[in-house]
Amino acid sequence: PLFYRQPIYYMSNAQTFVPTGTPVAIPDYSQALDFELEIGFVLAAPLFNATPDEAAEAIGAFVVLNDFSARDVQRPEMLSGFGPQKSKHFASSMSDTAVTADEILPRIDTLTGSVALNGKSVSTVSSAGMQHTLGEVLAHASRSERLFPGELFGTGTLPGGSGMETGQWLRPGDTLTLTIDDIGRIEHRIA
Repeated sequence: PLFYRQPIYYMSNAQTFVPTGTPVAIPDYSQALDFELEIGFVLAAPLFNATPDEAAEAIGAFVVLNDFSARDVQRPEMLSGFGPQKSKHFASSMSDTAVTADEILPRIDTLTGSVALNGKSVSTVSSAGMQHTLGEVLAHASRSERLFPGELFGTGTLPGGSGMETGQWLRPGDTLTLTIDDIGRIEHRIA
């Protein structure tokens, strides 16, 4: 029920971001490496107790975002009541290009993209139907908390944008390609 009243999110480890093209190793404590295709958005202005309109105006650019996940570790961590730790903090990635907000924000609800493994398309995604606007998400995040230019946020996984949803788990030697049309792509070889 809380999800329908307010945006729900977690904060990741900014020190473990890698750019597209970087080989990514499966953590030695996991047997279920997954990906999460998301739309990333970067602040261009500071926010504090912002309204949704003020927050949307503060978005400067969009990137393709990927949140790697160790699914077999995630479930017990979530059941602990403390949220994700080792299941999420080992690696995330983003595209090496950014597209300005004025090009993307007016059509944020109509973006499409795809997931490919080893050159074969396994899923298509769409940004349609988000529960909360990006302005609402940022307004909530800025509530009694200062947000700074350069901070990166993500929409959460787009429907169909994870291996857990499609049955496509990552294996050593795989090449993963995540694309959001008109924003960019991420590609990684799984080491």
